[in-house]
Formats: sequence, structure tokens, C-alpha cells
Amino acid sequence: MKLLGMNLKTGLAVLLALALGQAALGATMDGAVKSATAISSIYGNGQRLTAVALEYDHPIDSARLTTASFKVEGRTITQVYANDVATPLASGTPRKNGRFVIVELSPDDANASLYAVDRMSFVRKEAKATLTQQAPIATDTGAKLAPAAASVTTSKVSNLIVDDFRQLEYKDSKTGDTLKYNLFVPKQYDPAKSYPLVLFMHDAGATSEVTTTTLVQGLGAVVWAGPMEQAKHEAFVLAPQYSTPVVNDNSEATSALDSTVDLVHALAGQYNIDTKRLYATGQSGGAMMSIAMNIKYPDLFAASFLVAGQWDPAKVAPLAKDKLWIVVSQGDLKAYPGENAMTAVYEKEGAKVARAVWDGTSTPSQFTAAASAMQAESAPINYVALKLGTVVPPGQTDDGGSNHVNTWRIAYTIEAIRDWLFRQHK
Repeated sequence: MKLLGMNLKTGLAVLLALALGQAALGATMDGAVKSATAISSIYGNGQRLTAVALEYDHPIDSARLTTASFKVEGRTITQVYANDVATPLASGTPRKNGRFVIVELSPDDANASLYAVDRMSFVRKEAKATLTQQAPIATDTGAKLAPAAASVTTSKVSNLIVDDFRQLEYKDSKTGDTLKYNLFVPKQYDPAKSYPLVLFMHDAGATSEVTTTTLVQGLGAVVWAGPMEQAKHEAFVLAPQYSTPVVNDNSEATSALDSTVDLVHALAGQYNIDTKRLYATGQSGGAMMSIAMNIKYPDLFAASFLVAGQWDPAKVAPLAKDKLWIVVSQGDLKAYPGENAMTAVYEKEGAKVARAVWDGTSTPSQFTAAASAMQAESAPINYVALKLGTVVPPGQTDDGGSNHVNTWRIAYTIEAIRDWLFRQHK
């Protein structure tokens, strides 16, 4: 006897295998999690815990996962899907099956923040989350993985973009200073090609002995190293970490300013960095450092992006020859009048300055349109004031200090200014 061209023995074996397979589709299997990784992202107001990656033994059916499949203590789940790596999918990316379940969390949760400045002291929280699987989830073969009896607490941490920086030290034989710094090297670095370099300098609130502090306090350092930004503007990113303030309100600087410049030169000797495409940027004290560097080393940078900075107007005349994009808030009681006085000096020296007042709540497309209108004036110096009442988010006191720190929460999100910077050459 034959079954569909097979002998009886073979046919019965096939039928038995099919039957067992159908039974497995409805079976409930052990759903023990192999590992749990806390994932952080950087926003304009600092580092936040934004996802958890759960690793299973079996590929998971992404289409059958829902936000009700899991619960995370004290957090709001926004999306749940599978992936073949322990990394969230970029927005708009089609879902896929894989051994990792990504549980995305709202960055707006009250306890999402991992970074804070308390009385000018840096506070960093541990990235940790506790999860409970609340319902069976399906594998890509249709089998069900039962919830574990106990909740799972993350034991690993992945810091998106931040982990792509190297932490190093530079000993300056000229000044005697030892400078800690973070360096992003383009992932496809080719010594035969030349690359621009962006130097970011943090504000006084991020002063710390912990080298990575400048990477987690906001977007100023990491925004240049993100995958989408690097796809457009492949570049080195240098983010020094200062353990003591380098500049003060008397427009004075320590030797760390010179050591930072020496570090830029040292890196240009170590890597194929285009010295005609060096860019300076910084917020508050970092903007002040950028100003001081441009005065003392006038031929170093191709352009500078200055955020919420100020300097003695009597000393800034040399900047009239530079390419600058300045962003300050009208509610900033020091930087706004300071920048007004400084730009008046540039104009007195014969520089053309394009001026505009922007709404700090603008959408990305609105910021792009506003930046395009300014660039149409073909001015080497662009001066943007963020409109009073549009800078400080709800829940914060709308005072001078809040306007100051929220300037850089907004400024580094503006893609059009970043694009402008990379178009400048010596």
C-alpha cells in the first residue's frame, strides 16, 4: 500500500510528524527570559530610560505582541515588538520576528530621567527596570511562551550613541594639564579619506570627574554622532569632560582652554581630519569657551555654533570676521543682553548679521523654513533669539535660569543649523 506515492511505513511517519507539529503549534512552552537589557536614549534635557530588550530562546512573532503583553513597574509602555538584535527599531522600520522583544517606554514618564543637576551638582541614576510578562506570547512557529512565575529585572545596560564614544585622556606637555575626553570615530573610518571634526564643550552644570557626563546631559555632544546625522555628515566628534570650570563671567579662561586646542591638533595628527573643516560648539560655558578660542586662535575653526553664551563685548571684535550661528533665549537675563551687545560690535566692525526671532515650540519643518529664510540673506553671522514665553516647557518656572538651560534643549534639535555648520569651510 502506498500513500501519495510513498510506501505505508513512510506515509505513516509523515502523518505522525504532521500531527505532532500541529500539536506543537498550540503548545505552551517555557517562556523564561535569557537576559534583560535596559536601553537609554539622549534627549535635549538629558539621558532617559526608554526601552527594555528581553532575550528569549525562540524567535518571537512580532505581529502578535501588544502593549498588554508586559507590565513595567512605574512606566508607560508605548510599543512592543520583536527584533533580531537587542536594539529598538528606527521609526517607520517594518517589524520583524526575532529572539528579542523590545518594550519601548514613554520618555515623558516622571521617572524616565537618568540625568539631573541638583544645586549645580551632577546626579546620575542607574538605568534599571523591572518587567512582568502578563500573557503568553507566540513564537514564529505558533507555539506559546508562558509568562514566568516571577518578574525580571534588567541586568545589562545599552546606552544608544553614548556607547559609541571612546573615553580617553590627553596629557598636554605644554600646559601640564590632563584632559579627559570622549571621542567618536566614524564607524567606517578610512585613513585615505579626510573628515571634519565637531568640538562640543559642555556647560558648568555638567562639570564632573565622570568622563561620560557631557554625553548624557543633553544633545550637544551626541547629536552629531547619531546614525542619521553620520549618514549625512560623516565626522569625528570630540567632547571633552572638564572637572573644573574653564571660563568665568569675567571673560577669563584657564589653561584647559589651550589644552583643548592642543588636543584638537593632536587628533588631527593621529587621524585624517580636515583642518579646514573644524567646528566649535558649546552651550553656556561651552559657548563662552568657543568665543574665547575664536579670539585667541582666529584661524582654527571654519565656523561656530554658539548656544546661550556671552563674553565681554570689548574683547569680541575679532569674531566679526568669523562664521557664526548664535542661538539665545529672550528670557535669558545674561546671555540675551550679552549677545545683543556682542552682535552690535560685529556690525560696528563691518560684519553682516542676519537676525530673527523664532518660536521655541516650532516644528522641525518650521525651524527648517526659518533657517532657510535667514540663510537667504547670505550673512556670515546668523543671530536667532528664541521668543519669550516659548522656551520653558510646562511645569517649570519661566524665569531667567529656566530660559537659559532650555535654550540648548531646543537649539541642538534644529537640523538646519547643523547642516549649515557642515557647509562652512576655511
